[in-house]
Amino acid sequence: MPTFDPDPSAAGGAAPLRWRGVLPAITTPFHDDLSVDHDFLAEHARWMVDAGCVGVVPCGSLGESATLSFDEKVAVVRTLVGALAGRAAVVPGVAALSTAEAVRFARAAEAAGAAGLMVLPPYVYSTDFREMKAHVGAVLVATGLPCMLYNNPVAYTTDFTPEQVAELAAEHPNLVAIKESSTDVRRVTALRALLGDRLEVLVGVDDAIVEGVGAGAVGWIAGLVNAFPEESVRLFELARDGRGGEAEALYRWFLPLLRLDTVPKFVQLIKLVQERVGRGSARVRPPRLALAGEELAEAERVVARALAERPEAVEAS
Repeated sequence: MPTFDPDPSAAGGAAPLRWRGVLPAITTPFHDDLSVDHDFLAEHARWMVDAGCVGVVPCGSLGESATLSFDEKVAVVRTLVGALAGRAAVVPGVAALSTAEAVRFARAAEAAGAAGLMVLPPYVYSTDFREMKAHVGAVLVATGLPCMLYNNPVAYTTDFTPEQVAELAAEHPNLVAIKESSTDVRRVTALRALLGDRLEVLVGVDDAIVEGVGAGAVGWIAGLVNAFPEESVRLFELARDGRGGEAEALYRWFLPLLRLDTVPKFVQLIKLVQERVGRGSARVRPPRLALAGEELAEAERVVARALAERPEAVEAS
């Protein structure tokens, strides 16, 4: 287990942060005029926590962070902190074009009551480890909160290797977790081999959750949980508890949906699934556009089949 012990007063009484479990990468809902729908955001977070999620991660890629203004992101954090009222942690993503902007948001999120932060490399500019380490390090030293590094070389080009993660962890006590989204489950094994329990390793790719937990991951930053929280929590718990047969059956049903999290239009797809299960709107901010044509038809087929074959035990729980 990580040894970092944050000052409990630093986040103004924020909920205790638990990395072990399912933390939704929560979507950002919009009104017709594309302003943030804070009422639904609060309701949505409470619904997922009621289903067993241990926290929420706003202002990430799935939350369309790049389309939100600085003030909108801070307002999202405040809404979620207020909505969850200490029941579960709010862990916003810190992603910006510049290091100065990332540091400013990290401090603002802490002041707004966040329990922890998910730290990303800068958007657009990807370079060598010396510069990426400096960027991440600047955010880590700017906050007293426990932080999770987000490694997603597929989306952001920057790849923090296990050796580089170990170097960061050695220099920054408040780096206590990593969201590993390289799609290579061997990274979980490598991180555990290098770092033992120094960092909590969480899976960040929906269709690798069972494999990742089998390799030693202890948490899941999940996407389809926005539409299927009961199934997501159940799948994680079955994998965690070594109940392979039950996990396999649920995973087989869930995989076509989980794979929607792994393609470029994952935001549109996950929001569409939410809409079809009556938990939100498919509305997105440009440059994203609503799905259309064969893309929409195929997504509708996946959702319709999943709903028709939804496991009864979970549906009734």
